[in-house]
Amino acid sequence: MKKQGKVYLIGAGPGDPGLITLKGLELLKICDAVVYDHLASESLLDWTRTDCRRIFVGKQIGHHSMKQPEINRILLTLAGEGLTVVRLKGGDPFVFGRGGEEVLALEQEGFPYELVPGVTSAIAVPECAGIPVTHREVSRSFHVITGHTQGRKDCLPPDFELYGKLPGTLVFLMGLKQLPLIVKGLLDSGKPPETPAAVIEKGTLPEQRIVRAALINLEKRVAEAGLKTPAVIVVGEVAAYNMCSALDKPLSGFRVGITGTERFAGKLTTLLETKGASCTWIYAMDLLSKADLPEMQNACKNLGAYSWLIFTSANGVTLFFQGLFKSRP
Repeated sequence: MKKQGKVYLIGAGPGDPGLITLKGLELLKICDAVVYDHLASESLLDWTRTDCRRIFVGKQIGHHSMKQPEINRILLTLAGEGLTVVRLKGGDPFVFGRGGEEVLALEQEGFPYELVPGVTSAIAVPECAGIPVTHREVSRSFHVITGHTQGRKDCLPPDFELYGKLPGTLVFLMGLKQLPLIVKGLLDSGKPPETPAAVIEKGTLPEQRIVRAALINLEKRVAEAGLKTPAVIVVGEVAAYNMCSALDKPLSGFRVGITGTERFAGKLTTLLETKGASCTWIYAMDLLSKADLPEMQNACKNLGAYSWLIFTSANGVTLFFQGLFKSRP
């Protein structure tokens, strides 16, 4: 009987790979194939097995993003092969992530699936910029709004005139290119020009940049700063807050290339990222033991003939003692 595959729709979080859930990470370690988009950190792929299929379905510079029906077809094909499939999506699968469309496709063909929630950028990105989406006596609600709707000339939701009258905090996702229309629409629908607002580029990542301004001046300030996607727009009184820790991050804005063994690179990456650096593993190194060579076995059996033992690294110490114990009867 042919094995039936299963698909896990996993939210990868807002960008920082450390914000994926433990459950999502464990499933990445065991999956046979991973289908991922451009908002999911590629460093998460390092947790997959070496024989895991990696299929990119996001948007690249100069190329159109893969159409949703084609992504659905890929998921169905992989599951039909009996594979354990991870669909890795930025943020949360059900927050403007088209997770619902993929679930319906799987249900229609009878494939089992499981949803693993992710940390949505609608909350995490403002938070990492020091902006609470709710705050007592300032904002008792928050509203997450898409800044890009297909099928409309101006790409904004058809009921946009209602948003300027909403209380609380407005969070716009995928809306940077529509910022002029968003600002105009909010002002036209009654939002005060002096309302605090912010745009956060590459939120939660070391390259994060923030522009704060009154709503009336937001478009100009963002253009001057040259902010690019991905970006989150926040409008409301809470955007005036800057609840950022005073932690020392002297390497913020720097990209560091790391070489070394997996264990060494992992430890160094953690240390550098706590200082604000963005790390890329550019060259992997493996440890090759010479313990089975006759020369090494003879040396280990005749240590009394040597006056000095010189080790040049911690790895050398580990391999030496492994070989020593192996050579003893």
